[in-house]
Amino acid sequence: MTERKIKRKDMINCVLCNEAPCSAVCQKLNPAGLLRSIWFDNEESAASLLPSDDPCTDCSAPCESSCVRPGEIPVKRLMQRLYHEVKPDVNSVQKNENRLKTDMCGISLDNPFLLSSSVVASNYDMCARAFEAGWAGAVFKTVCSFDIHEASPRFGAVPGDTGSFIGFKNIEQLSDKSVDENMEDIRHLKENYPQKAVIVSIMGQNEKEWGDLARICEENGADAVELNFSCPNMADGGLGADIGQVPELCERFCAAAKKGCSIPVFVKLTPNVASMKDAAEAAIRGGADGLAAINTIKSVMGVDADTFVSSPDVKGMSAVGGYSGNAVKPVALRFISELGHDKKLSSAHISAMGGIETWRDALEFILLGAGSVQVTTAVMKYGYRIIDDLITGLDRYMAGKGFDRIDDIRGRALAYVSDTTDVLERDTVVFPVFDRKKCTGCGRCVISCMDGGHQALSMNEDRIVIMNGKKCVGCHLCALVCSEGAVKTDGKRFSIQRKM
Repeated sequence: MTERKIKRKDMINCVLCNEAPCSAVCQKLNPAGLLRSIWFDNEESAASLLPSDDPCTDCSAPCESSCVRPGEIPVKRLMQRLYHEVKPDVNSVQKNENRLKTDMCGISLDNPFLLSSSVVASNYDMCARAFEAGWAGAVFKTVCSFDIHEASPRFGAVPGDTGSFIGFKNIEQLSDKSVDENMEDIRHLKENYPQKAVIVSIMGQNEKEWGDLARICEENGADAVELNFSCPNMADGGLGADIGQVPELCERFCAAAKKGCSIPVFVKLTPNVASMKDAAEAAIRGGADGLAAINTIKSVMGVDADTFVSSPDVKGMSAVGGYSGNAVKPVALRFISELGHDKKLSSAHISAMGGIETWRDALEFILLGAGSVQVTTAVMKYGYRIIDDLITGLDRYMAGKGFDRIDDIRGRALAYVSDTTDVLERDTVVFPVFDRKKCTGCGRCVISCMDGGHQALSMNEDRIVIMNGKKCVGCHLCALVCSEGAVKTDGKRFSIQRKM
């Protein structure tokens, strides 16, 4: 995969506006859409849509002066970099409408992208707008017979460098609408969008409720049901994550739901366990057709130094809640890898989620065994519009690699991931390579190596980084802390002699 050519830092102050002024004043391009593609790691698709001639060369850049942050985003320069740095290397993609089409336990999907069960898929209007935008389906917010009353506020977040968040906490519970109200929405969605997948998340209090809800969903047109065995905010009284932590309950309630309906049954698993496979295998024994993972991770965040209350503060109290967002992706990938490696689950469709924002994020889950992916937190941050870059980015990747369908890439990375480090080769070392042209001489790599590494780096009087090969162990911390991409990890591999 080619090196990313336009970095996020070049548009770090862009807020990805709604009805962006930059596009409103441009007669030749859609700068807002192109900027969004850059942000979502999809600049090659953006460059492929550009007209043949660069309209920015003699332009006075009204896009920049009309910006909600005038002068802070170099829109013209970014557009010209798309033209002159990215576009020349972009290969044409042969159109194949079937490339992203896939199957989910017999349910046809136009693409592998679904909304996950949450506020982003909680009523007819929201799902309809998502379907119109291009999402292949939605897992409707968990339907139950409980009396739900939500707290306010109910969200908290860990901010990133842009001021937006990378980690997200919620203490939201299930749908606060009645079963009948939700079923009316389900019926209308299937009537108006028969080609879209409508999967309904459900939660019961006993076997009869699980079976009854599954039956009612099928009667009202649902394509499948997803059993919520994982909500961290409904764990009291043996609900939600409490079920997912007990394999016997997973099997029993899954069997009850299967008995109540003939449509596919998915089980949404909790990450609040040491291992997910026991619950997953139990669900399959109970008749589950597929697995969904991960739900949110139990968390506490943002303790206020003055009030001592963590976020979100609800009249002076808070609670453990579910953590999501891009920050949880490594944890989610670990669990999907575990499920993908388990031969007892080989017949189950895996629908993955956990920190997906870009097509590359989605690709990683598919490479580890997922057949479809679900998204919530990124939609809450950026809106349903992210589907454009999810689809075009993944489609372009697959075309470039010669893959014709999702199954061609599903699980391809599993052979290269192990549950243990014992399999790793330990008799060679790869030294980092320093690009002097990119290096600014900031010395961050030196600090990190001295205080968190092996004291192999120093800086001379000209602020040039010097590496001591006798001390360097090839840990590559220096490359990770470099903000300029001036330290590469693809150097030569050398054999080392171990001390006896």
